[in-house]
Amino acid sequence: MFIDTHLHIIDRQALAYPWLAAVPALDRDFLYRQYAREAERVGIAAALHMEVDVAPEAIDAETDYIRTLASEPGSLIIGAISACRPEEASFPAFLERKKADPFIRGFRRVLHVMPDELSEQALFRENMKRLDGSDLTFDLCVLPHQIPRAAALADLAPGTQFMLDHCGVPAIAAGDQHPWRENIADIARRPNVVAKISGVIAYADAETWKVETLAPYVEHVIDCFGWDRVIWGSDWPVCTLGGGLSTWVAATHALFAGVSEGERRKLYSENAQRIWELTD
Repeated sequence: MFIDTHLHIIDRQALAYPWLAAVPALDRDFLYRQYAREAERVGIAAALHMEVDVAPEAIDAETDYIRTLASEPGSLIIGAISACRPEEASFPAFLERKKADPFIRGFRRVLHVMPDELSEQALFRENMKRLDGSDLTFDLCVLPHQIPRAAALADLAPGTQFMLDHCGVPAIAAGDQHPWRENIADIARRPNVVAKISGVIAYADAETWKVETLAPYVEHVIDCFGWDRVIWGSDWPVCTLGGGLSTWVAATHALFAGVSEGERRKLYSENAQRIWELTD
């Protein structure tokens, strides 16, 4: 069974997603019921909702919307990773409010579509330090060349658990492994960083990828981080760009067919249970 640590729900009737207009393949509704039907068929037992870069004024509304979905009988959703804006002076008050909400399990500020300099601003860096002691995680969504900047953020808050999303977004379709490989090895030296093996089929050529295409990238991440610091995620619906949820789950099983049952359990569910203190 899987714990999905990276689920997105898109409901354009409920929330505004300014970025969707630039991604036509995702510019439609991807609702919870659609996800849950497929997720239950492929062995997903629980899910954490990952913020979907809603309009800044809708951050709290997104949390409330996902909380409503989680409250439905039999819901797979057990918590939420909230959007945040560490570059803003209001972040300390925002953090205190979210710390008081047990539904919130962590934060993410999407960085891969932002100027590289954003995470180097003094206020951003000062606010990142405030995460220490909060018991809330922080997801790092960056491109390969930005991984050193992500590592610098992890150094600012050594007591915070950071998650490197999507294996560091390698350029699988282009076959590029450098400087991605070197940057992965470097950030993996930080004990407070965990890697998400999440939806990497979205970064491969949708028409030609095979399990063998993904393997060098996924295996490098596992080799660098080890089995105690990797977690699984679907990145639904972004994974539909490379085939969809069932395809990604099948690829996952193929990628890890040769490892021990204990190693699979750590990746699929046990590490997530430990990190977020989730109950079965």
